[in-house]
Amino acid sequence: MEDYLDDSERLVHKIISGDAEAFRAVVDQNKRLVSHIVFRMVHNETDREDLCQDIFIRVYQNLSSFQFKSKLSTWIARIAYNTCGNYLEKKKIPLYEDIASNGGSIESHCDDSAPPDKQAELEDVSIRLRTEIDKLPAQFAAIITLYHLDDMSYREIGSIMNMPEGTVKSYLFRARKLLKDRLLTKYQMEDLWEASI
Repeated sequence: MEDYLDDSERLVHKIISGDAEAFRAVVDQNKRLVSHIVFRMVHNETDREDLCQDIFIRVYQNLSSFQFKSKLSTWIARIAYNTCGNYLEKKKIPLYEDIASNGGSIESHCDDSAPPDKQAELEDVSIRLRTEIDKLPAQFAAIITLYHLDDMSYREIGSIMNMPEGTVKSYLFRARKLLKDRLLTKYQMEDLWEASI
């Protein structure tokens, strides 16, 4: 693997040397990524903040072992994923459920130039989508989040989740299919209910 960014290397060396500002910069650069992973995998709201803090404590404690073989953000995401996986294991919450698969598109992007009623509709779709993503098995939710919301590659996700790229593709395919089926079933039933009133 190729070595990444001299800036990250300098930042890591500053942190190891005791530079608190450098660590704050790493936290600021990666808090969105960490919260995406935690919020998609862990549904207990009271534990989410503690997990985010635990993740950054682990990052700080293990920074000297970072070998610059991947992006720093990929390494941090792996710590986040593993920390959430350990939490779910302790709580006896399944990380993955074997579910049949197919494919589909998942993220709707709001267009600020759209008329207000269209914007409201797009925001409603986005809220529904995120709600259904939260109901997916933790591993599926994490893969969808990393791929579609954090724009990570199959290789990066595989590195974070310790699985081959092919498995990442397969799980993403299954997650999309499950999400699509749930959305179609739930919201077609809702439309039928509204039509009957």
